[in-house]
Amino acid sequence: MKEQIGFESLTGLIAFARAGSLGSYTAAARALSVSPSSVSKNIQRLEQHLGVVLFTRTTRSITLTPEGRDLHERVLRLLRDAEEIEQAAKRARAQPGGTVRIAASLPVGVYLLAPMLPLFRQRQPEVKIDLRLGDERINVIEEGVDIAIRIGELADSSLLSRRLSPYQLCCYASPDYLKRCGEPQHPDELVIHQTVNLIYKSTGQLFRWPFTIGSREVEIHPSSAIVTDASEAVLVSVAAGAGIGMAASFMAASWVERGALVPVLAEFATERHNLTVLWPESRRANPAVRAFLDILFELL
Repeated sequence: MKEQIGFESLTGLIAFARAGSLGSYTAAARALSVSPSSVSKNIQRLEQHLGVVLFTRTTRSITLTPEGRDLHERVLRLLRDAEEIEQAAKRARAQPGGTVRIAASLPVGVYLLAPMLPLFRQRQPEVKIDLRLGDERINVIEEGVDIAIRIGELADSSLLSRRLSPYQLCCYASPDYLKRCGEPQHPDELVIHQTVNLIYKSTGQLFRWPFTIGSREVEIHPSSAIVTDASEAVLVSVAAGAGIGMAASFMAASWVERGALVPVLAEFATERHNLTVLWPESRRANPAVRAFLDILFELL
């Protein structure tokens, strides 16, 4: 097993490189803002550690030995590499770049994140986005994810987090369906309407529709002729005239804007504050991650 280089050896290498380039301990000490004796001691320790003599010393000058000249070139390359690493780190801190890996559920990714990506790329053309969508919960740190967005209450986590803007759960129907079947005025009237409902893949349970009636929130379990495990399919079916469905307002917004869906029972809609963005502490200072979080908080 190779012996790892110690801090004192690194200090000695730096002193050795400067002294070899400048030709004296005094000049090296001045360049490093230390005393000449400190430079001398560090180089002596390095010689003892390596088992070679690096300089031929006289009372007035120092000269690299043949072994010292060979090692000096190697150390200079090493220090140049170290300087490039430092400069790369400084550039990374100052300028957003690289790839931001984002995980979210399919509805959040399609309806909230994807529409903002062109604006983000306009502002940060050096940043690439790797957007992974799915309903399964992943381990953000183990999967190397920079940002995750989740719906629902979260368990205790070591991740940093922030709630995004609230949204509503509301019923929607197509203009054609409402023209044919009429519009319910109260959630109790849903029993006489066709409905489309969501079934959760993870549990196999049907979604229970929440309504705010007076000061209470009540849940209704509609008897739906159409059920699907994809919330997007609920919207597509409802827009095609299959009946009434419930969806998050951020999902239905674009459909409502183009007139394909109409809010139904809007006065009974419930508000949710459980849309959360999470990111690891280790990614807090990353410029690209910060830039994406900034636009996320700005727009959402």
